[in-house]
Amino acid sequence: MTRQLIIDGKLIEAEDGLTLLQACEQAGAEIPRFCYHERLSIAGNCRMCLVEVQGSPKPIASCAMGVADLPPNRDNSPKVISTRSETVKKAREGVMEFLLINHPLDCPICDQGGECDLQDQAIAYGSGGSRFVENKRAVEEKYIGPLIKTAMTRCIHCTRCVRFMTEVAGVEELGAIGRGEDMEITTYLERGILSEMSANVNDLCPVGALTHRPWAHNARPWELRKTETFDVMDAVGSAIRVDARGREVMRILPRNNDAVNEEWISDKTRHVADGLRTQRLDQPYIRKDGRLVPASWDEALAAVAAKLKAANPDRIAAVAGPLAGAEEMFALKDLFARLGATNVDCREDGVRLDPALGRASYVFNSTIEGIENADAILLIGTNPRLEAAVLNARIRKRWRKGGLTVGLVGERVDLTYAYEHLGSGGRTLAELADGKHAFADVLKNAAAPLVIVGTSALAREDGRAVLAAAARIASAATAGKDADWNGFNVLHTAASRVAGLDLGFVPEKPASTNVESFVAAAGKGELSVLFLLGADDIDTNALGSAFVVYQGSHGDAGAHRADVIFPGAAYTEKSATYVNTEGRAQVTARAVFPPGLAREDWTIVRALSALTGHTLPYDTLEALRAAMYKAAPALAALDRVAHAPADALAALAGDKAAIKDEPFRTAVRDFYLTNPIARASAVMAEMSALTKQAGRPASLAAAE
Repeated sequence: MTRQLIIDGKLIEAEDGLTLLQACEQAGAEIPRFCYHERLSIAGNCRMCLVEVQGSPKPIASCAMGVADLPPNRDNSPKVISTRSETVKKAREGVMEFLLINHPLDCPICDQGGECDLQDQAIAYGSGGSRFVENKRAVEEKYIGPLIKTAMTRCIHCTRCVRFMTEVAGVEELGAIGRGEDMEITTYLERGILSEMSANVNDLCPVGALTHRPWAHNARPWELRKTETFDVMDAVGSAIRVDARGREVMRILPRNNDAVNEEWISDKTRHVADGLRTQRLDQPYIRKDGRLVPASWDEALAAVAAKLKAANPDRIAAVAGPLAGAEEMFALKDLFARLGATNVDCREDGVRLDPALGRASYVFNSTIEGIENADAILLIGTNPRLEAAVLNARIRKRWRKGGLTVGLVGERVDLTYAYEHLGSGGRTLAELADGKHAFADVLKNAAAPLVIVGTSALAREDGRAVLAAAARIASAATAGKDADWNGFNVLHTAASRVAGLDLGFVPEKPASTNVESFVAAAGKGELSVLFLLGADDIDTNALGSAFVVYQGSHGDAGAHRADVIFPGAAYTEKSATYVNTEGRAQVTARAVFPPGLAREDWTIVRALSALTGHTLPYDTLEALRAAMYKAAPALAALDRVAHAPADALAALAGDKAAIKDEPFRTAVRDFYLTNPIARASAVMAEMSALTKQAGRPASLAAAE
């Protein structure tokens, strides 16, 4: 239902569900606010959004008044609302004067300077001075963790931070104590906040009471060069902005993307920036007499080319790690194909996923945004809070609306929302697949059921059977319902995984040959050359005498074992394609240049190909992408989720291989140390230590 309003002389029709503030903005009026935020509940406690409503004895807080709550005029004429009258002007000046009574004059030293809502609105809506001469109050600084620096004397009690932690993050550790002037925002136990999304409160704080501790006093916003790009710390593909000064990344902030991350990012995404500067590989290395020594590019490339040419194609293999871009994987696969080698794999953790089964068998078909339509969710062997924190917040958002039932097969963990623990192992999953478990009926009776299977459940020996069982559950749950709704979803943890599967970066027989078999062959002396494209999470001590080539950006485990090191570029230093867990292709933008002699990864593979006698037929990134899009058209559909035909799932669901009755484990054991960049970060190391010292392992939290 809609009703007519006259706002600043403009007649509009506003829906009853809107607040007065939203209706005013719909009419083109600018309404100042501090406590109001579109994604949080309404508090109505800053009073900055006052407007004048015809017939009202005093100005009204527009954020807390709904359009449907406005009493009608006696003659049924449209309500007249003014946002620019003299009454409104004086009211806002008075509110601003009150807010500034206790606010200190910290602007020259405050990290919020230049990005502060209080500064902006004081200039736009405040008066030229204050009538108050009383001493300002002072509030003791609170320690709430390594990520959030507090200056609570600046706090204006908007409670955005409290509402975010309670409603979005689902961690009720931040609140208010005291009343009136003595009110203070603090943690209940004066300790670090144990949430994977806590640093979002710094973006929400409008006054600089909460700022980022890791980059405190390092730079002013107007000094920084801003680059819009995408995150690769997990497979969600959050939209981010990288702010750099010179050749150094100073900070990472979220961008709004309603389809993926809304306007939130995880703490790892935000504060991994210091890891981009440390433990970097900035020049090639060659192992001589057991030691890695610096080398020129010509020496390093020639050494690897000689090994590749001398080796039998069946005795060389390549493994792509979690941060590899689609371009370098495509180039490396192309080079290996020209060498006659087929042993390539992007499934570093050993997941039993096969591109031959169809794209629907390895993506999040319901889409991240589609979670908000679900009314029943089954989680299999996954802890989305650690594997995809932003996606988990989306599930919590849907749960808070009511009418959602969540079931979990796997470890008992704290997911920030209520769920039913169905069992921990394969027996429970088999019962669900056969329709013998009560939760199978819950899924069948749901209008939009979701089945989400984690990669750790697919990395077991019976991973293919687990995948088939999940497909069978999803198929049975969606039978006879909306044909456009595909409830089968795989939640990846590696940013490179979906693109690798799209490109076919798997062995000829992916069901029987994988990274584990490469490592075993190397240990037996049956593998001559192993090429690690940013792959660090394999057992590098079991590679025997194999000649190991490591190409990556950081000196992690793979570099320690390597015989030759090619220094590559991090995700902030190259334009590369990544496909998130829902199959959405996104291209990162280069914010800074790689350090030293490091180069973009695809150019390294291109240079190597020339020395092997199999020169790749593309000299530019555009030419490479043209060839890549031809091989994998899904990668060309940028920022779109291509609908994957679900027909292949029927064939997969028909596979009724036995599932072992072993408990499922979550894929992420330590949220803060999941990849080489995170492991190089001092901030991430501190956060990892904090979770353990608090008696809560980074991998698990005791369920209620």
